[in-house]
Parts: sequence; structure tokens; C-alpha cells
Amino acid sequence: MTRQIFIRLALAIMAVLLPASLMASGHDEGKEKEGVDAQGIIFEHLGDGYGWEVPFNHHKRIPLPVIVWGSDGLHVFSSSRVTDHANGGVWRDGNAEFKIAGKDSPYKGKVVEIIDGKEVKPTIDISITKNVCGIFIAVLLCIWAILSVARWHKTQGMKGPRKMTGAIEFVILFIYDGVIKPTLKNKAQKFAPYLLTVFFFILVMNLLGLIVIFPGGANLTGNIAVTLVLALLTFFITNIFATKHYWKEIFNPDVPWWLKWPLPIMPLIEVFGIFTKPAALTVRLFANMMGGHMIVIVLTLLIFIFAAMGPAVTGATALVSVIFSVFMLLIDVLVSFIQAYVFTMLSTLFIALGQEEGHEEHDKKESTRPTALPATAK
Repeated sequence: MTRQIFIRLALAIMAVLLPASLMASGHDEGKEKEGVDAQGIIFEHLGDGYGWEVPFNHHKRIPLPVIVWGSDGLHVFSSSRVTDHANGGVWRDGNAEFKIAGKDSPYKGKVVEIIDGKEVKPTIDISITKNVCGIFIAVLLCIWAILSVARWHKTQGMKGPRKMTGAIEFVILFIYDGVIKPTLKNKAQKFAPYLLTVFFFILVMNLLGLIVIFPGGANLTGNIAVTLVLALLTFFITNIFATKHYWKEIFNPDVPWWLKWPLPIMPLIEVFGIFTKPAALTVRLFANMMGGHMIVIVLTLLIFIFAAMGPAVTGATALVSVIFSVFMLLIDVLVSFIQAYVFTMLSTLFIALGQEEGHEEHDKKESTRPTALPATAK
């Protein structure tokens, strides 16, 4: 039964993709066949933009607001003004002219102002790009998910939620009881709000990036600027709320004196380690998510790369590419959870390292802790 279903599915995919392959390979003999700009397509999908691509028609985009400070002040206009080819891609707002810089410009893909025939970067550019809009959508989804659990317990008490609300609460308890509480112990409640927020924020961004149509499609965690900001938040929380013992171990670690004087070898290594932690968080999340997106795009592009080799080869390539693309997307769903979990786990460990206390402070707290009365005195 399973074999028959697989055969029918393969035939259905072939029936859909074979006509497309015939159209792709059916060029006039007198015309020179243009190659596929694979690199340009990959970077276009992985990069940011001033509009959101319409499904199945990348020549049209959902416009987003452009907010720039030009030579004569503030300008706010729709991104369709500079992406519309009817006006040559140039928008005149008063006496100012704006356009999106071309491939040969040092400001490639950015909105620039044309002054005396030269492209000039605006003083301030706070436009709502695709990635910025995607972050807003991810934030709203996170707020909705968490508030749905809070609203349930506010109205239903301690009764266990079901369906989507129950799944969200299960994930919250899984992260808190499995990662945050065992690592931070009595300080878990202090840092749990940040760590849970980071987990759900990364998870939602990862999953939205796997959806090819609006509101998905923005490659947020595959953008190193986004992962860098998240890593810097962990960096600041770790070091701002760190204990005296943590800083003492940085600048005066318990090692033989010849490792600290006359050359401060160990202090330099410890200081260097402060900055390698956020760097590791940044690159780990960025590289894994960008790599997953790139693999799916490359597998899809194989259909068009082999289009010049005839309909039979194109059809077979399309079938294999679609199967592997679907498989990689399923793997990326799992990777989305894993990367959010790993980022949260490492952030928890780094924060816990900053909360370590020396033996003297620990003994002092133990001595001031009230002891239980013996059973005969109760």
C-alpha cells in the first residue's frame, strides 16, 4: 500500500513538473540561451529588501514604508515608488530624488539619494524593510503565544490547557524545568523571563523563515545582524549581573603566580573568553539557519540549471530536487527547535557562570540561613 502511494505521488509530481521543464527547455534555436544567475538568486532570497515578494511572482512586491533623512529633511514614502519600473525606479519627492542602488554601486540594494547625478547615502535610513517587518510579526506572535497561556490560567486556574495553548505551556515547562532551573537553581526566576523570551523569539523566527509566502519568507536568523544583537543581550546580562567572584576569576584567577606575573597570560585569556562567548552564539545560530535556507534554494535551482539538457533530464532533476527539498524543509523544522534550544541552553550556562560565588560568600550565606529546630523542640 505504501509503495503504491509513493508511485502515485511520484507520477503526480512528474505530471506537474514535466510541462514546466518543457517550457523551460523550449527556446527558439536562433536565440542564445541565458544562464541562470544562481548566486544572484540565492543572495536575493537570503538578503533583505524594501518589499515583500508576492508568491509565484517575484516581479511584484508588497510595498513597505521607506523612512530616510535626505539632504533637505525627512522623507517618508512607499517602497513601490523606487521599485516601480514604470518611472525608471526613480522617485521624486519634492526637490529630492531617490532610487535603489544597482549592482555596481557601493550601496548595492540600498535606497540612495541622487544629488548632481551622484548616488549619496541618506544620513539616516530607518525604513521598514522585509527583515524589520518580519521581526515585528515574530514579536506579535510571541506575545500572542505567551499571553494565551497566561489568559488561560487567569480564567481556568490550575486546570491544564489543551490544544495549542497546552503545547505552548509544555514547551515553557520543558525549557524552564529542563534547562533554566537545574542550571541557575535559586536564581532561575530572575533570568527565566529573558531566557524564555529568547527561546520563543528564535523559534518563531526560525519557523517563519521556512514559510515561502507572507508573513513568512524573511531570513531573520540567517541574518548575522539579528543573531549578533541576541548574543549581545546575553553578553550584557551575563556581565552586568555578574558577581564579584566572577570578576575576580577574570582578572585574578586561582592559578600559579607565574601565569599572572610578569606576563598576565591567564587574565588575558579570561578577558578574551568574555568576548568569544557571544561570538560563538552569533555564528552558531547564523551559520546553521543560513545553511539550511541555502541548501533548499540550491536544490530548487537545479531544475533551471539542467533545463538546457532536454525535457527528460529536466523532469528527472525536478523530481529529485522536489523530494530532497521537502526532506530538507522537514529537517529544517527540527533544526529550528534545536537551534533555539541550543542558544537558550548556552545563554543559561553563560549567565550561570557569571552567578558563581566564592567559598567565602557561600559559607557566609550558609551560616546566616536559619536552621531547622529539632523535633523535640517543636
